[in-house]
Amino acid sequence: MSERRAQSWPMRVFGLLSRMNYAIALIGGVVLLATVIFILVDIFLRQFAGRGLGGSDEISGYVIAGVAAWGFSYALVERAHVRIDVLTGRLPAAGRAIFDLAAAASLTFVAALVTSYGWRVFYRSWESGSRANTPLETPLWIPQSIWLAGWAWLTLMAGIVSICVAALMLMRHFDTVQTLGGIGSELEDEG
Repeated sequence: MSERRAQSWPMRVFGLLSRMNYAIALIGGVVLLATVIFILVDIFLRQFAGRGLGGSDEISGYVIAGVAAWGFSYALVERAHVRIDVLTGRLPAAGRAIFDLAAAASLTFVAALVTSYGWRVFYRSWESGSRANTPLETPLWIPQSIWLAGWAWLTLMAGIVSICVAALMLMRHFDTVQTLGGIGSELEDEG
């Protein structure tokens, strides 16, 4: 029976989401590493050459915002988002599955809301040609588009996870819901 559950379409979809978001997380890590190197070179040049590259503080802020937005989806599939489980830990698998579905649906709603408002900000920046009030005068639509795409990706991922959790519940695979949309546990990591 557990082999059949492991091969169910929601679990295959979730496996694909995990692999995709792992790749995105690796890319984010490389971007963060490149940003650190850029900052170190800037500091080194300022210290020893009297003039830095400039803009490292601005660029690093944009990178942090973009990597964080894209990283939320990786945290979702790794079950790393913080959830309080005072009540759910005492429930049977079916009861926990209901809370897991509610959490995934809530995340989808909040991510869609942020994406919606982010789109408005991005569109206004794009339309008006807004630029950062900094020496780089970065067109704001560039970092905003990266940030917005990360939130849109989270909305899509959370929606798909919600659908997978609901499908597993309809299949009455309540225990499997925990591995897909449940709360990650320190005990699981040890065992």
